[in-house]
Amino acid sequence: MASTDTTPFLDKREAAADTADVGAGLDALDSVSAQRSSLGEVLRQKALPPLIGVLVVIALWQGAYSLHLTSSYKLPSPADVWHSAQDLWYQGTLFSIIWTSVWRGLSGFLLAVVIGTPIGLVVARVRPVRTAIGPVLQGLQSLPSVAWVPAAVIWLGINDSMMYAVILLGAVPSIANGLVAGIDQVPPLFLRAGRTIGATGLAGARHVLIPAALPGYLAGLKQGWAFSWRSLMAAELVASSPDLGLGLGRYLENQREFSDMSGVLLGIVLILFVGIAIELLVFTPVERRVLRNRGLLAAVK
Repeated sequence: MASTDTTPFLDKREAAADTADVGAGLDALDSVSAQRSSLGEVLRQKALPPLIGVLVVIALWQGAYSLHLTSSYKLPSPADVWHSAQDLWYQGTLFSIIWTSVWRGLSGFLLAVVIGTPIGLVVARVRPVRTAIGPVLQGLQSLPSVAWVPAAVIWLGINDSMMYAVILLGAVPSIANGLVAGIDQVPPLFLRAGRTIGATGLAGARHVLIPAALPGYLAGLKQGWAFSWRSLMAAELVASSPDLGLGLGRYLENQREFSDMSGVLLGIVLILFVGIAIELLVFTPVERRVLRNRGLLAAVK
């Protein structure tokens, strides 16, 4: 009788030992994944491939120019574009042109976040609103931003308000849809747990919904920035006024009017450079931090 009484105790000890072994294995995996790469390895894995890609593009570009595949009027050499950049540098206008567009793009994007986030929350959590507005948001997201420029000019005139209106109309739907998609992927258990501890209403949205939906929300923010930047370039290309200053889109259109292909290509390169820089300096670190905190970083390496 005494021997049979020790069986549950032994089973518990064996289960505890198995749990400890599993925990030790997980700790070992965490310690391996947490090892930091050396600076040389980071440069080799992260910086070298894009640099090689850029050099290949420049080499192909120079090869097409040297082989005279088309006239130099249509395809100037990389050196010609570099000289156009030097001209802007010596004139002292290069950074002012870039900053004019960057400031408008970032401030318009932040305003879109402030507007799009509550819209996404309401659409995701209130079924009648989702039924009524959800398809509209999807349709607005697929509408080219340049289509809003003529209407915005008539409504608001050629001024900064028109620029910001075009940015908002392009970015808000993407941000709202991204948040809706992220909330749709939140396990219902999280919501029930939040209600159990009293996290309802705005508190539930702040402490449960948005943190749980953060990966999808972040994807929406990245897409929202892309739409903000595209919308701004479309507005600057179409609208022209001395009060607006000279941004990248306006510079690009001015060079087109002057038939200066070197300046046109320089404008394209600068627009691309700003878009990539914002992605690498802002969104990539935030995304990596979110994934690291959720234990998902190894899956995206």
